[in-house]
Amino acid sequence: MKCKHAFAAIAVAGSLALSAHVAADVDPNLPDYNRVSGISGNLSSIGSDTLNNLMTLWAEEFNKFYPNVNVQIQGAGSSTAPPALTEGTAVLAPMSRGMRQSEIREFEERFGYPPTELPVAVDMLAVYVNRDNPIESLSLPQVDAIFSATRRCGFPQDVTRWGQLGLTGDWQNRDFALYSRNAVSGTYGFFKDNAMCGGDFKSSINEQPGSSSVVQGVTESINGIGYSGIGYRTSGVRVVPLAATEGSEVFEATAENAASGDYPLSRYLFVYINKHPNRPLDPMVREFVKMMYSKQGQEVVNRDGFVTLPAVLGARIMGELGIE
Repeated sequence: MKCKHAFAAIAVAGSLALSAHVAADVDPNLPDYNRVSGISGNLSSIGSDTLNNLMTLWAEEFNKFYPNVNVQIQGAGSSTAPPALTEGTAVLAPMSRGMRQSEIREFEERFGYPPTELPVAVDMLAVYVNRDNPIESLSLPQVDAIFSATRRCGFPQDVTRWGQLGLTGDWQNRDFALYSRNAVSGTYGFFKDNAMCGGDFKSSINEQPGSSSVVQGVTESINGIGYSGIGYRTSGVRVVPLAATEGSEVFEATAENAASGDYPLSRYLFVYINKHPNRPLDPMVREFVKMMYSKQGQEVVNRDGFVTLPAVLGARIMGELGIE
């Protein structure tokens, strides 16, 4: 049995058809969130580092309505989310990738039904270089040839120096300092699947435990190149515009290009929950979910640098969950 998707018609295998389902700005038709009575207790969230800041900001927003709710958040990586949800140590399981079938199966074996997958925002995975690096753009096959030992995306040669990408002068013979997330990260898995065509990383990559540490590494290395969520951009790095294939049009990592589907490394971010198909959600979880899809909740998404979701999608998900 496959995971119960609250947005079953949206996902497209291997990538996401974003154009009809996300918005570049906060949709004015999103509902305002209104406080209800009787909400107090503890909420726990375990999962994605990419979503760690967003979950923290949502928790702060939720506390404005419910000061008696204690929200505990751990962001060690997406692979920590499924076991936490299955074992009951978390009720919110944020992930920067979809659950694997093996993870869904373990949950189903415990509960007899699949976890519920909620798309909560759209992220752009950015390729970062040092702010002094003059590279104008890259294609995904070039990115693959920089990071991958297998070059499954088809670039004809291994790329080990900046000069192979057209840089001249002092840059011509400079090699790369490669920065990557670690294997527990959903960002690592998404990049591997979508920027490296499922290939293997070079042994020379510097694996980092968090998204911000990837950006920090690139900031501190003139030869640095790495990938991380767009929300982690700082003044010390530049985001490289990308083309999906060699010779195709180049697109910057903007909300508009994510919403149109043109930016090639766009992805949904998810929060998984345990929703029994024949029972209503726990009131505290229900209200947190309502807040995520409200105007206030999506304003937090926008403020944190991600791309927001439209009211029509939020309404559809609320309907699937039986939330009024």
